[in-house]
Amino acid sequence: MQIARSVHPLPGEAERKARLLSLVDAFGGKRVALIGDLIADEFIYGRVSRVSREAPVLILQYDATEVVAGGGGNAANNAAALGASVRLAGLAGRDEPGRRMLKSLHRGVDARRVLRPSGWQTPVKTRILAGGIHSAKQQVVRVDRERAWQGTAAERRALRDRVRQAIDGCDAVIVSDYGLGVVTPELVADVRALVARRNRRRRVPILIDSRYELLRYPGLTACTPNESEVERLLGVSLDDEPAALERAGRTLLRRTGMEAVLVTRGSRGMALFEPRRATEHIAIYGSDEIADVTGAGDTVIATMGLALACGASFYEAARLANYAGGLVVMKRGTATVSPAELAAAIEQDHPTPVENWSQEGPDQGRRS
Repeated sequence: MQIARSVHPLPGEAERKARLLSLVDAFGGKRVALIGDLIADEFIYGRVSRVSREAPVLILQYDATEVVAGGGGNAANNAAALGASVRLAGLAGRDEPGRRMLKSLHRGVDARRVLRPSGWQTPVKTRILAGGIHSAKQQVVRVDRERAWQGTAAERRALRDRVRQAIDGCDAVIVSDYGLGVVTPELVADVRALVARRNRRRRVPILIDSRYELLRYPGLTACTPNESEVERLLGVSLDDEPAALERAGRTLLRRTGMEAVLVTRGSRGMALFEPRRATEHIAIYGSDEIADVTGAGDTVIATMGLALACGASFYEAARLANYAGGLVVMKRGTATVSPAELAAAIEQDHPTPVENWSQEGPDQGRRS
């Protein structure tokens, strides 16, 4: 018997919105392992009082100092703020910046697997922000105090043990490589092998955000470089040229052997590359009046990893990461996004029209 032609509503905004909202609802309770470099982001706030007579520079009247988790710690905070249970593995010093950084972690972040070697000084990025009484404070200078961790053989073994504990039973692994020595090809290869061995019945995505050495970590699930990192890695200039971006994205796919490459492009949005699929260009969400881009990349990879852990496609995960990134750059400092904020962005971006019903749908299915 021939099945009669069925009539279905065209897939539209209501359908897409419901799918994205269901993924956000599924964030709660997912277990994420976050491995990488932990940085103390220090913000010093002041008010412009006058110009110095000693040099043509501003004199700031000091207001306050704030220390929050940056680098992998910020990615962990973002995943936890979205509802995940996060196990953090990395390094923190026994110094004051290290103590304040760990204290600033979200309550959903388990930092018991953070190694604290004697003599290790926590990397610190100090941002000095100044403004008038009635004006927003702007960053005027940044001072970085950081050095790469060498690590003894015993310390490296201890770190690997804690990484193994962190990924046991997790739903996603996020690797945050800021070039400070925690992340190595050997460590990531160990993670890949352990995930494959311990999670044979279900797929566990492994994502990496590597500032300088992305090509040393092939065969993972996805990566999230920004345009300047792509240019540096491949020795090319993109210059907002679509053809150059397309070549670079496809080259990265081939050379990394990953399932997806998401290139973040600042005010130009994102570009998602997958093998054997057309490139998806995603426009930036929100206002183009960006307040602060600090830590936005951490927000993107945390959201994308969590979405993939919930069964999202790469495109769906990229869409959610784009919303989260657009929201966080409208906040000052190293910030996070809540599920409610993410859901509100989806609602705002997907107005629900009257359903458009097809009168002559294709045989047995929706019109593509």
